[in-house]
Amino acid sequence: MPASTEASTHVGAVSAVPVVDSRMAPGGPGYRRMSFALFLAGVATFALLYSTQALLPLISGDFGVAASDASWTVAAATGGLALFVLPMSAVSERYGRRTVMTASLAVAVTVGLLVPLAPSLPVLVALRALQGAALAGLPASATAYLAEEVRPKALVTAIGLFVAGNSVGGMSGRVITGWVAQEWGWRVALGAIGAIAVGCAVAFRLLLPAPKHFVAGSLKPRVLVRTVREHLSNPLMCRLYAIGALFMTVFGGVYTVIGYRLTEAPFGLPQGVVGSIFLVYLVGTVSASTAGRLVGRLGRRGALYAAGATTATGLVLSLADSLPLVLLGLVLITGGFFAGHACASSAVSKTATEGRAQASALYQSAYYIGSSVGSTVGALAFHAGGWAGTVGVGLLAVLGVVTITVLGTRAARAQQRLAVA
Repeated sequence: MPASTEASTHVGAVSAVPVVDSRMAPGGPGYRRMSFALFLAGVATFALLYSTQALLPLISGDFGVAASDASWTVAAATGGLALFVLPMSAVSERYGRRTVMTASLAVAVTVGLLVPLAPSLPVLVALRALQGAALAGLPASATAYLAEEVRPKALVTAIGLFVAGNSVGGMSGRVITGWVAQEWGWRVALGAIGAIAVGCAVAFRLLLPAPKHFVAGSLKPRVLVRTVREHLSNPLMCRLYAIGALFMTVFGGVYTVIGYRLTEAPFGLPQGVVGSIFLVYLVGTVSASTAGRLVGRLGRRGALYAAGATTATGLVLSLADSLPLVLLGLVLITGGFFAGHACASSAVSKTATEGRAQASALYQSAYYIGSSVGSTVGALAFHAGGWAGTVGVGLLAVLGVVTITVLGTRAARAQQRLAVA
């Protein structure tokens, strides 16, 4: 065989060798460990972040304050996270996702052990703000880690599992605090959540695989500003950020106020039973983890329409003075919210090709600003107009989600027409 022919055959053989994607995928090495580790991180994050939410009636009674005042123990934590998630995402670009997530959990659980000792409401609110700021290193770093270490086709499912951990943490934290507080008071209940979070943090650090695809970035402010400006100039990103904020406005308002509604007439439920209402979060675990299939069947915008319609139906049903209908309403609100959140957050990660941590951080910032707004405005609406006022705030937020999704659909069709032309 001539040398030229032999060489061309060799080149052809080399070019025919498929490139192996070394990122994790379901069934592959490290995927289960990674999924469980981030699931536990999600459990710890939401258990700590919303640890006072089911206890608000007891905190109100202990400190002699109104629901709108006690709600600041929730709003301060989510507000602290919203303010610090972007700076923490920049730190993770420089020092690594796993390092930042580990440090964030360590600080958050330490503060969590101090929260039950707060002598007054202002001190409790300040500690909760510090705890929220510490937790800011988790959400954006986790989604950026997944975007780098997991194959694209498995990304929605992987992020859905992390969000499912959020739902389990939110549920277990509220259920545990409800029953523990009924017997020993809200301070002991918060101490129990702190101890559980310590266990989750230790297991997370032991299980999470070391990153293989992380490339360190820059901490220079001008680089961060440029990256943020690029994301905010992307109309699709801005729509996704707004959708996350609006969904969380509904969720934050409903679950901040529901404890007051169920302990008052006509229900008059004890604190432990009210805490058990948060078992509804299991619905969120299922809807978040199956969001990938929903997107595959309906498309992203179709999934958002379905999530919005489900949430709105739940809000309307919750107006009834019938406990079964209220519970059904909470099931639909929870399922719709978690499906919409998983869909929007995974779309952010897939859309961003550079500065993924900042893209995720901007989403998380908008998301938790929505939580703070929902907690505060929902409590004020409840004080002014009862449960119907809180539901009204939620329906306006869902209307915003639908409107933004419609605008996105029109923009996509306009782009398609231009491409064809």
